[in-house]
Amino acid sequence: MEKIGTNIFGLMRRILIWTSSKFPLLYISVYSNLFCVAKNEPWLSTFYRHSQFPILHSELSLLIMSTPKTVAFHTLGCKLNFSETSAIARQFEGAGYGAIKFQEGADIYVINTCSVTDFADRKCRKVVRQALRHSPNAFVVVTGCYAQLKPEEISEIPGVDLVLGAAEKFRILDYIDDLSKAPDKGMVQAGDIKEANSFTNAFSFGDRTRSFLKVQDGCDYKCSFCTIPLARGKSRSDTVEQVVENAKKIAEMGVREIVLTGVNLGDFGNGTAVIEGVKPKKEAMFIDLIKELDQVEGIDRFRISSIEPNLCTDEVIEFVAESNRFVPHFHIPLQSGNNKQLKAMRRRYKRELYADRVAKIKTLMPHCCIGVDVIVGFPGETDEDFKETYQFLNDLDISYLHVFTYSERPNTLAAEMEEVVPVHIRRERNEMLRILSEKKKRFFYEQFIGQERTVLFEKHKDKNLMSGFTDNYLKIELPYNPELINELGKVELAAINEGGNFEIGSLVGV
Repeated sequence: MEKIGTNIFGLMRRILIWTSSKFPLLYISVYSNLFCVAKNEPWLSTFYRHSQFPILHSELSLLIMSTPKTVAFHTLGCKLNFSETSAIARQFEGAGYGAIKFQEGADIYVINTCSVTDFADRKCRKVVRQALRHSPNAFVVVTGCYAQLKPEEISEIPGVDLVLGAAEKFRILDYIDDLSKAPDKGMVQAGDIKEANSFTNAFSFGDRTRSFLKVQDGCDYKCSFCTIPLARGKSRSDTVEQVVENAKKIAEMGVREIVLTGVNLGDFGNGTAVIEGVKPKKEAMFIDLIKELDQVEGIDRFRISSIEPNLCTDEVIEFVAESNRFVPHFHIPLQSGNNKQLKAMRRRYKRELYADRVAKIKTLMPHCCIGVDVIVGFPGETDEDFKETYQFLNDLDISYLHVFTYSERPNTLAAEMEEVVPVHIRRERNEMLRILSEKKKRFFYEQFIGQERTVLFEKHKDKNLMSGFTDNYLKIELPYNPELINELGKVELAAINEGGNFEIGSLVGV
């Protein structure tokens, strides 16, 4: 047996010597991987220590240390998270790290988490496992909303080395240099949410077609179902000047569309207090921001990601209707079409105000796309309450729904409420509204069959196709043409395909 082992070692040694002379970079890769495996394999450790290689151990160590470390990212959740992940990525690149794709096996993985859905824990664990499959010795860092809310829980996930809260995530490089593989549980750096009191600007880049630009963070609202104020802190905003400067940078990168993002976008400049008449106006508000952005050259489209109905003022609607660059597309959270439920949710409006906002938009922009967030199964929602919400939505001239099934969240008022709706009923209501959403979307699309609209062309997950969105958020699909990617072109909307997207009759012009 000893002779067989010696022969194997000798053969491995000869292969490595030949590789070092012919393919030095490959040699370094193979040798360094042997070194990593040797830590856990005694027989290979013996081979590693006693073999005489053409590159000494110390020299190889220097070579490996001088090679730039790599980092990969994975984002869960909203557009705001995507913008912040990109900002963190730029910090790493500025420090000399090489950003690579998730599946390429990085030295460091950064996972930016979400807390909106009740699957946050499951999703986080899954991504950590995927990262370690690609790179078993990688350092894994978890940040984002879920990390702020449940840092200790995340630190117990096998493979997690570091957990960063809301106030710490943009100082990630301060912690990376001292990072070591956690033998039992990850190190936690997540302070009180009150420490998250400054604004860090961010925007996404990677997709040359569209960029998510962060302009606001945090929320001062106290909705009874929501943990976002606990995860992101008080409402705070960037300055108009800095947002405009970032928009110009994005334009220089060749991006054609910017999506404005934030937790409570319309509260930019603490606009709620001014709109509700609590405080006089002392700083720029959302309307002032979008007026300035409308003048930025090089960006063809600005899209408002989401705006609360009480902050979607006549002035904002009227401006978008006349704007050069802001597209006719609003996403406005409703949550319930029943006033009793809205009060229990601690929303700051009644259904009548919501209906008024939709009517105002459609009067000025009949072609405008309006998306709606709605929660089903909130505590106390009776069959009659749900029917009222369903009928309210059915009667509204809206384009699609984002339906959320209510789930209990620790440290929220709603979690302590009585009259809990059984889970199976919540799911039934979700399905009913999902079907209604499909009908609404289909009806909205059918209004534009035969019309011409301008599309921003982009890549499709199917390499034989490309896709794009019109200004009013109609999705189109057509055969791939690389010359059209990231270009604006006018198309004839011919028919709706089986997937619910538009096929084009002809390309009118680019």
